[in-house]
Amino acid sequence: MQALLTLAPPLAHIRLDGNFTFEAHRTFKEATTPALDHSAVKQIEVDFADVGYLDSAALGMLLLLNERATGRQVRLINVKGTVRSVLEIANFGKLFDIDFVD
Repeated sequence: MQALLTLAPPLAHIRLDGNFTFEAHRTFKEATTPALDHSAVKQIEVDFADVGYLDSAALGMLLLLNERATGRQVRLINVKGTVRSVLEIANFGKLFDIDFVD
């Protein structure tokens, strides 16, 4: 998986590309840490347009991101297909603002 961070305070946009699994831990952390460290960032968007699959480790990474965001909004955008199903089953809609697409 690849993760491309675009910082445009107050927004940080992280575009994921590929399967979001345990193996992507380092890549995800390298993309999210600068966003979390930037004091002017108030919203973090994680873009799932090019993600076809995520596993339980990815769910854990998203939960950690949300926890570390300390009051900033974390949005999951362009969520579809299998990823949408997994997030719905895990009730992530209660923790995140999720933008589902058909």
